[in-house]
Amino acid sequence: MTPLYRAWHRAFLSVALITASGLTAHADGTVNIYSYREPKLIEPLLKAFTDKTGITPNVVYANTGLIERMVAEGQNSPADVLLSNEFGWLNQAEAAGATQTIKSDIVEAQVPAEYRDPKGQWVGLTRRARVVYASKDRVKQDSITYEELADPKWKGKICIRSGQHTYNVALLASMIANDGEEKAETWLNGLKANLARKPAGGDREQVRDVQAGLCDLAIGNTYYMVAMQKNPEQKAWADAVKILFPNAGDRGTHVNISGVALAAHAPNKSNAMKLIEFLVSDEAQEIYVEANGEYPVSPHVKPTELVASWGPLKADKLPLSKIGELRKKASEMVDRVRFDAGPNS
Repeated sequence: MTPLYRAWHRAFLSVALITASGLTAHADGTVNIYSYREPKLIEPLLKAFTDKTGITPNVVYANTGLIERMVAEGQNSPADVLLSNEFGWLNQAEAAGATQTIKSDIVEAQVPAEYRDPKGQWVGLTRRARVVYASKDRVKQDSITYEELADPKWKGKICIRSGQHTYNVALLASMIANDGEEKAETWLNGLKANLARKPAGGDREQVRDVQAGLCDLAIGNTYYMVAMQKNPEQKAWADAVKILFPNAGDRGTHVNISGVALAAHAPNKSNAMKLIEFLVSDEAQEIYVEANGEYPVSPHVKPTELVASWGPLKADKLPLSKIGELRKKASEMVDRVRFDAGPNS
């Protein structure tokens, strides 16, 4: 069994839900979606889209393997659009030849250039900042930079998930772009030396460990604060920390996106474009903001009151396409410094 086939097979087995009776290559009034985003996060949007257009979305949800599946299906793929929970998937889909150019005046008017592929292969839908969660009790300062995380004063006080997780690979790629490869590697070694433990768990578990006193700082995405506040078992974690936006005083905080791509062989291309244009509309952006606690990409839509209460987000203007170019170099650097082996390795 080839690696490509194994990846496709995993994707097929990991499908969480297929609406209606399955995906057909072409049907009037439908659009076929392959989604890395969870059902609960996009179902309100899809309902609003159907109410507005009468078009029925058929969705395959999976955690991994959707891009490999699109490649394996080739010209016979029923997929019209790919929804991604992170920019890395969009970058991978483009590199695999699984996307085609999105041409839309509506998209260009709604989404700033830094959140669109210059070649038109993908479009950002929501933003999330990679921030520092700091202990309210033990951290007195109210500002920080990413560079400062390598300062020895934080030795044994930082928690983070795997350096090879796509969120952290993107952050490191932004450090390479902003500071140069040599300085970025020095920084990564300094960050590793300051870790409280080996990288493990997800973003929420890092905040849990701040609340437990294992570390003083955690690195995570902003929307997890909203998710923790809504979860009775995790609210105490969220209440124990404050959000610091790194580099707010200079270049701005690293921002990643969720996004959408138009499938290379979309059989329902017209409906797919209607969906993409709806997802960047103010109506859909407001649904995203309320449901998920993310930042909109549209400058016309404001974040929720809770998100706004954390303070203004000054986003790094570095184009995501530049980060995409440096992801491989960043991933190799994580391995080279043995980041995931922990602080004492």
